[in-house]
This record gives sequence, structure tokens and C-alpha cells, in this order.
Amino acid sequence: MAHTDWMIRGPEIASCNCSYGCPCQFNALPTDGTCRAAVGIQIDKGHYGKVKLDGLRLAATAAWPGPIHMGHGEIQPIVDERATPEQREALLKIMSGQDTEPGATFFQVFVSMCDKVHTPMFKKIDFKADMKSCDGHVSVPGVVEVKTEAIRNPVTGQPHHAKVSLRQGFEYAEAEYASGTVKSAGPIALNTAGKHAHMAMLHITGRGIVR
Repeated sequence: MAHTDWMIRGPEIASCNCSYGCPCQFNALPTDGTCRAAVGIQIDKGHYGKVKLDGLRLAATAAWPGPIHMGHGEIQPIVDERATPEQREALLKIMSGQDTEPGATFFQVFVSMCDKVHTPMFKKIDFKADMKSCDGHVSVPGVVEVKTEAIRNPVTGQPHHAKVSLRQGFEYAEAEYASGTVKSAGPIALNTAGKHAHMAMLHITGRGIVR
């Protein structure tokens, strides 16, 4: 069956329960053995077939009882309430890993490692990401709040900026690493402070990262 061509480009904020750096980025086991995370994306430019996605936002919360690759996780998709019915359908297909080569995007990988995908929510999503300062937030009122800031040097208190590049990543080519705080009142409970976060400019298609 032919795949519908799609592309999204724009900033992403993600934060999880791991220590700064997130061992998963280096093919190591998560800090406490589990993975609990939230993510938000603003689509500056995007399409799914002929459906334009420019200016829309999406978010998700997710949790796994062990490392992501061991499966048995759950995920809560959240789609911008401003999206038209066609745009909602398009975004949910992208987020669920449809029209995507196996292993090509983090959407496809994460969903394939989940036993449960909660009923999608259509909500107002506030999003702000400053890659230079690492200040950012993703806010879905009543569902999830993510805040990021620069990691601080424990001696001087000055911002400590670290950037990581992945030659064969399925989420980003490079990302700024930051300190994240997450609180979720949705179906997937999250409550972390001063844990790993990253901010990246995504550019992905159903074939993977555009380099």
C-alpha cells in the first residue's frame, strides 16, 4: 500500500524522568529503570499529503515500566484544538506511526512500544522554545505542564549549555540539553523537577530525519 507523503519542521521540547543527558540517548538503560516523559512540538512548516499543517502544535505524555525498547508502555496523544477535522486526522496518523517506515521516526518507535494508546485529546497547547537560553514551556491546561531552563553549574550557578548530535537518531540530528520540570494531571501521571530535557529543531518525514 502506498504511503501518504508527509513532513513536519519546527521546534520540539521533551522532558523525562532521567538525569541530565538521558542514558537512552546513548543506548544505555534509563536512570531509574523506567521512562516517563512529555513532549511538545510546534509545526512551523508541515503537510500530510495535500493537508497543510503549518502553525499547528501537538503534544504527548508517555510512560514505560522499563526501557522503551522493552515495550508495554502507554501514550496520551494531544492535538491542537485549532486543527480542522482533516488536520486532526493527519496529525494523528503521523503521531501513530502510520505512513512511516519501521523505526524511521520516534512517533513510530514509541507507539510500537506501547500496549495502550489513550483516546486523543484536542486541547489548547501553549508552546515557547528559546534554543539559545534553553527557556521553554509546553502547557496544556488541566493536562500537562512542561518547563525548561538551562542546566546550572552547581558551584557558580551559571548556565551550563550542552549540545548532543546523533548521526543515526530517529528524533533529531542535534539537540540542546536542558533542565526540565513536568507535572501532569492527565491519564499518565508525571511529576519531575530538575531532570533531563532537550530542545531540538525537528525536520522529519515518513522516511526519517531530513539531514
